Amino acid sequence: MDREKQPGFRDGAVDGIPIMVGYFPVAMAFGLLAKTVGVTFADACLFSLVVFAGASQFMALDLIKAGIAAVDIVLATFLLNLRHMMMSAALAVRLRGVRRGLLPIVAFGVTDETFSVASFKPGGLTAPYLLGLNGAAYVAWFGGTVAGYLVGQVLPAAVQSSLGIGLYALFAAILVPGLKKHAGALAIALLAGLLYLLLSRFTPLSSGWSLIAAIIAAAAAGLATLKDGAGEEEA
Repeated sequence: MDREKQPGFRDGAVDGIPIMVGYFPVAMAFGLLAKTVGVTFADACLFSLVVFAGASQFMALDLIKAGIAAVDIVLATFLLNLRHMMMSAALAVRLRGVRRGLLPIVAFGVTDETFSVASFKPGGLTAPYLLGLNGAAYVAWFGGTVAGYLVGQVLPAAVQSSLGIGLYALFAAILVPGLKKHAGALAIALLAGLLYLLLSRFTPLSSGWSLIAAIIAAAAAGLATLKDGAGEEEA
């Protein structure tokens, strides 16, 4: 009886092609906006090489534009990306014969999209497969960032300044699908926005810490809502 074929690096790279197609234009938007906000080319590249988290990178640009302190931006990004720890742990239990030294590299490349593709992959997972999948997404994201920034170099100043609306359009695109899937998501989003507004206007907290407090409160409210929903489904 033939052994089950283990997915390899090439399989992962092939499965990552649709993600590459989606990531490249979004990363171009990030590169363009980074240029508009005043981030240097080297720093924009480091953003995508080291952070590699779309929503967090766009959020960081907005915070940089607002003059938020670097420490506050790092902490806000950490909180926003905590879900990646859960996703990495979920994939780790399905890995077969992986060396411990590879686990941090594999975990670094996990995104919402690569996690989704890997989760639906039948059978066990291998480190080469995830490296191919994550690597394809990583290359597209970095390449798109470089391309977007370079395109921004030749755009007129008026066009560059108008690109700021892209930040809000992106977050709306992220938020709307969640609102359709879960009715409570709208209430949570409004709660987070209202709480941030109140804390930043009527407390001694800085804008950065007000944002962090709003993120924690919204996450707690979301967790409670999801638990209630799960209990209703079981009943």
